[in-house]
Amino acid sequence: MSKPKVAFICVHNSCRSQMAEALGKKFASDVFESYSAGTETKPQINQDAVRLIKERYSIDMEATQHSKLLNDLPAIDIVIKMGCNVVCPYLPGRYVEDWGLEDPSGKSDQEFIAIIDQIEDNIKNLAAAIKNNEIDLT
Repeated sequence: MSKPKVAFICVHNSCRSQMAEALGKKFASDVFESYSAGTETKPQINQDAVRLIKERYSIDMEATQHSKLLNDLPAIDIVIKMGCNVVCPYLPGRYVEDWGLEDPSGKSDQEFIAIIDQIEDNIKNLAAAIKNNEIDLT
């Protein structure tokens, strides 16, 4: 079986979902393919997210990623909703999970880092669950 495709989705595809895509590629590319998208796009990725991901992981999200709409994605196996204070976007998938993460946009670096740490942990847990066949993709 080919690697499952995981989409990290939120409304604007400019912060949490972009960080998750970057960290998914870094920590789980051997287990799944990472994508991110939203129902709307922003002209650029959140600059605090870009700066902090670059500082912590040496990943330049602006060089490797851009804001995408849900219909720009290939068929997705696993849908991860980042957490929405409004209505979450809908994307079909064989497995759906909501991480319920607060949007750190406009907040302190400490609040951003707490969300980044949670995303990293969630990525690693998701990869382990896929490896251990704890997620049914049939």
